[in-house]
Amino acid sequence: MTQKPNTRQAPVSRDTDRSQAAILKAARDEFTEHGFAGGRVDRIAVRAGVNKRLIYYYFGNKDELFLSVLEHTYADIRQAEQGLHLDALEPVEALRTLVRFTWRYFLDHPEFLSLLASENLSRASHLKQSGKIREMHSPLVQLLDRLLERGRAQGLFRAGIDPVQLYISIASLGFFYLANNHTLSVIFGRDLRAAEALDERLAHMTDLVVGYASSPTDAGRARQKTS
Repeated sequence: MTQKPNTRQAPVSRDTDRSQAAILKAARDEFTEHGFAGGRVDRIAVRAGVNKRLIYYYFGNKDELFLSVLEHTYADIRQAEQGLHLDALEPVEALRTLVRFTWRYFLDHPEFLSLLASENLSRASHLKQSGKIREMHSPLVQLLDRLLERGRAQGLFRAGIDPVQLYISIASLGFFYLANNHTLSVIFGRDLRAAEALDERLAHMTDLVVGYASSPTDAGRARQKTS
């Protein structure tokens, strides 16, 4: 971890929330472009239009700033997921909605993928210091658990599905495709970022996830309908 500079005389800001928001946005963009190792506090200060000392005053050091960016990034997607109101949807449609949302969120927020890739290179050294990250993800696990239980009770989903494993599968199906899109496009001779290819990928992911979760009886009915 980098050392916190001496800031005994803290600068005063008339609009703390706005300054912190500007710094976090600038830091997100800087770390997205250059990763944690390549990110520079000097450039973040320029991007945010603030004195560098103000960054150290609010966030302590580069490591703590990066952790704040990660926490805000995770908070944004978790909050957006809550807005789907999956509890109000029929189980299969709720699962399809979650797959579709996750895919589109990754497409609309490439910074999310970049920041996670950078943190994995650091072996999650920053997230390990977070006192919020597990609590932040608990509602997601509970939401999926309720969704799976509703589907099981209605005979739509099979029993014994781990909600954490299921979410990791949903996320990884989109994450791998987008994170490796350039190499995969060259290897298979396709433009995997073309609109048609992206639509095909979403349909494929949705069928995989719903097919995995479906009970044997329900899955058989679904095959009969499409044959």
